Amino acid sequence: MESDVDATMLACLAFSCPNMQSLEISMADSAVNRMTGDELTRFISEKKSLTVLKVDRCSGLGFLNINSTSLSTLWLSDLSSITKYVINCPNLSELSLIFSQQDNDSTDLISMMDSLGRTCLNLRKLHISSIHLCNEAVFALGSANLRGLCMLSLLLGKKITDAAVASIVRSFTSLELLDLSGSCITDNGLGMISKAFPDTLTRLLLAMCPNITSCGVQVAAVQLPLLQLMDCGKSLCANVQPEAPRSYFGDLNGGIRFCSKLQVTRKQQPTYQKLIIKHANLKKLSLWGCSAIDALYVNCPELSDLNLNSCINLNPERLLLQCPSLKDVHVTGCRDMLIGAIRNQVLNEFAAAEPRMPCKRLADGSKRVQVPQFMPEQVLNCTCNAATLPNPHPRLYAVLIHCSLCTLITHIR
Repeated sequence: MESDVDATMLACLAFSCPNMQSLEISMADSAVNRMTGDELTRFISEKKSLTVLKVDRCSGLGFLNINSTSLSTLWLSDLSSITKYVINCPNLSELSLIFSQQDNDSTDLISMMDSLGRTCLNLRKLHISSIHLCNEAVFALGSANLRGLCMLSLLLGKKITDAAVASIVRSFTSLELLDLSGSCITDNGLGMISKAFPDTLTRLLLAMCPNITSCGVQVAAVQLPLLQLMDCGKSLCANVQPEAPRSYFGDLNGGIRFCSKLQVTRKQQPTYQKLIIKHANLKKLSLWGCSAIDALYVNCPELSDLNLNSCINLNPERLLLQCPSLKDVHVTGCRDMLIGAIRNQVLNEFAAAEPRMPCKRLADGSKRVQVPQFMPEQVLNCTCNAATLPNPHPRLYAVLIHCSLCTLITHIR
C-alpha cells in the first residue's frame, strides 16, 4: 500500500469484494497502518469466506479479538502491547505473530500461548517473534495440547534455554521445522532436539544462538538423517575472552607489597573451532558470520547451497568441500585466498551437466530471489582480479564473490 490503511479503506474493500477469500496488506515505507483492533474485528466478522489474512505494521491494534470459522492463515506483524488476546478460529492452521522489538512491550505472551490450545485446535504452523519470549511462555505452549503442530518458530527469545527445549520435545512429537534462532540454548538442548526428531525434522534453524558449538552442530547432523536445511549463522562466533587477573609483587619503600587482581591489557587470541558436516540428504547449509570456524570439512552429496558469508577466519588450507551437487556458494566478506580455494575445489569437483539459471533462497527457505542477468561482456570486462574465474566449468552455476572493488555474480555456461 502506498497510502495509509484505515477504517475507510477496510470498508471499501469489504464492499467491493463481498466474496473475498484472501487479503494481504504490505505497507510502503511512507505509508501508515491506522487500523485498530475494533476495525480488524469487524472486517473479519463480515468476511465469511476469508481464509487468508496477512497484514503489515499492526502497531495500533491494541487488542486481538478474532472469531472466524473460515480463516486458515493469519499473519500480523509489528504488534505491540496487546492488552487482550482472543483468536477463536477452529480451522486456523497457520499463525504468525511478529512483535516489535521494544523493551516496553507489555504483551502477556504466557497467557497468549496458553489460550491457543483452547481456540485453535488444528494449528499446524506457528511463528512467534518477540524479544520477550521466555521459558514460561514455551511451557504454556507445551500445555496447550497442540498435538498436530509440525512447524514451530520461536525467534529472538534470549530467555529461552534448554528447559524450554525439554518442554518442546515432550509436547510435540512430529516437528518438521524447528526455528529457535536468537535463543540461548546450548549443545545439551541441541542434543535433545536431535534425539527427539530423527524421523521427522527436515529443517533446523539456530542462527544467533551464541551458546552452541561446532560439536553440537556435528552431533545434530549425524542424528538427524532427514535434515535438508541447517542454519547456524552467527552462532559459532570468535569472541575474545579477557585474560584472567594476575597477582603482582612490588617493591614499595624498601618493603614488599602484595597487589591482587592486577588487570593485564595484553589482547588474547580467540578460540577457533573446526566443523565437520557429513550428511546424505542435506541440501542447504548456512554458516554466515561464523567467525569461530577456522577449519571446515563438508561431505554432502546433495548439498546445493552453501553460505559462508563473513566467515573471516576460515583457513583456506583447512577447507575441504566434497559436494558434487553444489550450485550456489555465498562468500561475501571472505578473504581472497579463501575465495580462490573454494573456486578451485568447486571447479575440480564438478562434472559436466546442463546449465540452468540459479535462484537464491533465504536460510528459512521462505523467499526466492532471481539472480540478476549479466552479459558475458560485463563479466569479462570486470577489473576485479579476485572475481575472475579461470576455466569456466558447466556445473558451477553461480558463485557470489565480494572484494574491495566490486561484487560480481557470474554465470558460467
